[in-house]
Amino acid sequence: MLSDFIVPMRDRPKNFCGDTPWCRIEDITGMEMNGSKSGLAVSEDVIRDMNLKVMPAGTVVASCSASLGTYAIATRPLVTNQTFIGLVCGPRVLNRFLLHLMFTKTDELRSAATTGTIAYVSRKRFEELVIPVPPLEVQREIVRVLDRLTERDANVRAELDAELDARSRQYEYHRNSLLSFTADTRREPLGDLGTIFGGLVGKSKADFSHGNARYASYKNVFSNIALDVDAMDFVRVGEAERQRLLAYGDVLFTGSSESVEEVGMTSVVTRRLTAPLYLNSFCIGFRPFDIGLLKPEFAKHLFRAPTMRAQLVKTASGVTRINVSKSRLSKVLVPLPPPDEQERVARTLDQLHELTRHLTASLRAEHAARRKQYEYHRDKLLTFEQAPA
Repeated sequence: MLSDFIVPMRDRPKNFCGDTPWCRIEDITGMEMNGSKSGLAVSEDVIRDMNLKVMPAGTVVASCSASLGTYAIATRPLVTNQTFIGLVCGPRVLNRFLLHLMFTKTDELRSAATTGTIAYVSRKRFEELVIPVPPLEVQREIVRVLDRLTERDANVRAELDAELDARSRQYEYHRNSLLSFTADTRREPLGDLGTIFGGLVGKSKADFSHGNARYASYKNVFSNIALDVDAMDFVRVGEAERQRLLAYGDVLFTGSSESVEEVGMTSVVTRRLTAPLYLNSFCIGFRPFDIGLLKPEFAKHLFRAPTMRAQLVKTASGVTRINVSKSRLSKVLVPLPPPDEQERVARTLDQLHELTRHLTASLRAEHAARRKQYEYHRDKLLTFEQAPA
């Protein structure tokens, strides 16, 4: 049924000057692996010297390590890292039939995986998989139906992505326009407008295993312009501990990151808090002396605008880890238009942002519905009765 199982070598090439793509999990697009998106490729000499295994065009590449359940077809000869094993079909099995079939084998592969830091499925386990082999004409019809469903899903996803991108650009255009202020607009250093503070101190990993109090995680701050104060992230805080609580109007900054692009991203507490909420240690907080001077609903848009981001990234430095300097952060100049102007800008941007948020939710729901439709038909079409011995 399968003519070969190709197990990649574990060593990473040191020289990527060649014509044969060297691919990773990130290089899968839909259900295809077309090459290296980052341009990594190896030469015939490297392939020979390292004894690398080239997967022929048409090979079904299946994840055998951390990302179990990921499958694609190689559309050209290529080499992969050890994340994959290559399944080369014989004359009785269509590769696209096998591709769809492999998704139904994921649970079985996960059960067969070795336990440890990273799960791994050996070549032997793949060889032991029982693969139904209906006649080729049946395989072709199954592939036709399932390909049509995946193509329809891809088309809908592309349309929704385009709509979402347009709405996001619309929001960003108006945000950047509304938050570009004239030279005579009042500006004050952040440190003169309030206090800058750190997050939780003295916490170990164990404190986050069985927590008794909620805290604002790094991801929460990074992902939301308005902090999700209902997120269920917990940490253990003792009664005698002196940890600073968050409050309405606080502006939170990602204080440490692996890249300049991610550091200094902000989220604002825009709701009154009814229960204690703490800040994680990788973030920095700012509390205004007067939230009437810097309104929270305005601040959540302001600090993510390009004019402010340009200042914020300059507060950070580092090599392997980029960290914000509280001293430099205190000197960031904050534009302060009149309160009624802040409210007007916030209302306009809130409407656009809410529209984008609803579109994102619709996009995810549509994706999920299409995926379920595909999985339903896939499971029906790929369930076969065992032939009598």
